[in-house]
Amino acid sequence: MNEIREVDRFECRVISVTQNMAWKGVTVEENDTRGRVYFGRVNGEIEINLGDTFYLGVKQIYEIEDKTMRVTLYDAENKNLDWTLV
Repeated sequence: MNEIREVDRFECRVISVTQNMAWKGVTVEENDTRGRVYFGRVNGEIEINLGDTFYLGVKQIYEIEDKTMRVTLYDAENKNLDWTLV
C-alpha cells in the first residue's frame, strides 16, 4: 500500500451544491474510488457548479472522536476552500 503524503492531491468532481446565508455546502466525489466527502462551510461567494473539478488533500491525525484524517478541499490554484474530519 502506498503512503499518502500531505502534499498529495486527489482529483474530485462536485456532485451537489447547496447555498445558505453565507456558506455553500459542497459534496465532492473522488474520481478513482468514488468516495464522497461533504464540506459545509465553503465561502458562498465562490462560483461552484455541478461537475467542477477540485482536489482533495488528506492528512492523517491522531484520532479525534473516531476521526483519523483531516480532508481539505482545494481549487485548481491550490487555494484551501474548506476542511473536514473523516
